[in-house]
Amino acid sequence: MNNYKLTLQYDGGRYKGWQRLGDDKNTIQGKIEHVLSVLVGEPVEIIGCSRTDAGVHALGQIATFKSPKEFSNLEIKTYLNHQLPKDISVIDVARVPERFHARYHAKEKTYLYKIWNGPYPYPFMRKYSMYVEEKLDIDRMEQASRDFIGEHDFTVFANAKSKKKSSIRTISEITIDKRDGFIEIRLRGNGFLYNMARKMVGTLIEIGFGNIDTDRIPEILESKERKQTGLMAEAQGLYLEKIYY
Repeated sequence: MNNYKLTLQYDGGRYKGWQRLGDDKNTIQGKIEHVLSVLVGEPVEIIGCSRTDAGVHALGQIATFKSPKEFSNLEIKTYLNHQLPKDISVIDVARVPERFHARYHAKEKTYLYKIWNGPYPYPFMRKYSMYVEEKLDIDRMEQASRDFIGEHDFTVFANAKSKKKSSIRTISEITIDKRDGFIEIRLRGNGFLYNMARKMVGTLIEIGFGNIDTDRIPEILESKERKQTGLMAEAQGLYLEKIYY
């Protein structure tokens, strides 16, 4: 079998997330599988590195698929970009060893969250950032974010529907920058539970408001009580930025 790795970008605004839901084609996975199955001439399953939620975007999603037929990388890239909706793009195709797995071989990933922190909404970014009118204290957010670094049980920051066997994850880096009115939060770790990135950002926002003390993160992690966290940040501000292998 020929194994191909796809590097994808997509606007998740009108989709129900990455993962195919039965026969529902209104998912990123469903759209790509439908188009690839026509190219290959038989049903194709693609495996994505991250199952992004409804409304979440990707700047560097990685997926693999196998085909009994051999194609050039350019053939696949050209075909997909002509046949897929314009809110999904294939920016790279590479032939990889047959045993390469997009999800299992990933070592770390980075999520980017964009907040428009200004006195008025930004109409052209309303689908690609979360609008926060009240001024956020970035110093407080940065101070608190340091307590996320390392290996922790992130049960409290996961949605109750999360089906992962273990809630232990390692966060290796968090950066918070302000550029042209936007606050950009980058979370890098070896894995993220369902809604974990959005809940972490939401808690940092509450800390930026002054609603939660800067030293509360360790206590919240230990509590295992989801009500201890802050709001859950809106989906449209979140981007899967990069996968590391």
